[in-house]
Amino acid sequence: MELIVLFGVFLVLMLVGMPIAFALGISSVSFLLMADISLTIVPQRMFAGINSFVLLCIPGFVLAGNLMNAGNITEQIIRFSNALVGHIRGGLGLANVAGSMIFGGVSGTAVADTASIGSVMIPGMARSGYDKPFSAAVTAASSTVGPIIPPSLPMIICGSLASVSVGRMFIAGAVPGLLLGLAMMVTTYILAVKRGYPKEKRATLGQILSEGRSAFWALLMTFIILYGIIGGFFTATEASIVASVYALIVGMFIYKGLTWRQLPAIFADTALTTAALMLLVGMANLFGWILTTQQIPAIIAETILGISDNPIVVILIINLLLLFVGMFMETIAALIILFPTLLGVATGIGMDPIHFAVMMVLNLMVGLSTPPVGVCLFVASSIGNLPMLKVARAIVPFLVCNLIVLLLVAYIPAISLWLPNLIMGQ
Repeated sequence: MELIVLFGVFLVLMLVGMPIAFALGISSVSFLLMADISLTIVPQRMFAGINSFVLLCIPGFVLAGNLMNAGNITEQIIRFSNALVGHIRGGLGLANVAGSMIFGGVSGTAVADTASIGSVMIPGMARSGYDKPFSAAVTAASSTVGPIIPPSLPMIICGSLASVSVGRMFIAGAVPGLLLGLAMMVTTYILAVKRGYPKEKRATLGQILSEGRSAFWALLMTFIILYGIIGGFFTATEASIVASVYALIVGMFIYKGLTWRQLPAIFADTALTTAALMLLVGMANLFGWILTTQQIPAIIAETILGISDNPIVVILIINLLLLFVGMFMETIAALIILFPTLLGVATGIGMDPIHFAVMMVLNLMVGLSTPPVGVCLFVASSIGNLPMLKVARAIVPFLVCNLIVLLLVAYIPAISLWLPNLIMGQ
């Protein structure tokens, strides 16, 4: 009966639009009251969930992303991307994807990517002759590359949950992220040729070099983070602080889009975002603790392995489960609740924890642009002032493309493991 209350309250609150953190918290408290368990367990489990040194990366990278957003970095990235690929048919769509790939190495979050790139590209593409649903769809779909290419907040969560190197997690996401981005560029080009979308004037070598110099500082930020972690100069947590200081200097003194007056608002926004994420982590940990005490993870594992112990079938079942969950649940909450359980199943069939983590993050990223509640879809449709249904229809080709990449990553471990093993050893 208690479990019925737990899941029933959670689903009802989700359906009425309650924020996921509160839905998790209220349903958990309802269960505790029904089961006559002391509510002192609520702050205990919440604190246990956020009491991790690795999670200190989150405010650092959020602050770095906010500082770079305010420092004209988005415009520089789009101009550089357009200089590279704008002359190809559907060039602005390709620049949209390329911009998301570069921006992903700065912000590490899909929603920030959709909002920043979309606010510039969706109106710009519409003015250039692209239909708005396509413009919004390519923006929402390509933004899911952000949390795959390092730095990545979901990868930080996975590193914390699996007790593996965040630096190795970052590197493992690089090749899948590039593969996903290139696949979406191919999809964009095919649609552009089929629909006769325009192309821009070819940029001269001088223009490409000029725009490259402007975007150089954004690219250098990702290099500093990865090289510093891989080279042992600082931990992932320290890297987030280095990134914030770097972003402050670049935004204020190089791009000159950042002013001292903007800093209080940026710090406040960072604090609010971090607080919301930490509340979500804490509530998800409480919800996950309840599931563990009720043996739900063991039941899920036994059910999956009861269907088949064939690794190919088990990986397919896990992906189908995650695709379904990703359509309804926020990424970080899904990671905290399901990652430990499914990791046990994955390692039981011989999957490497790093490989599984990359597959799971990529899977849940697809969910961010999948109806009915893909957050990136809502943001893109809002920016484009479009009905959600139109954007959902336009994004179907990109979802097919993403699913193909997901299957490749799931069944070819070398895509995730080759680079970290090459750089950091087995």
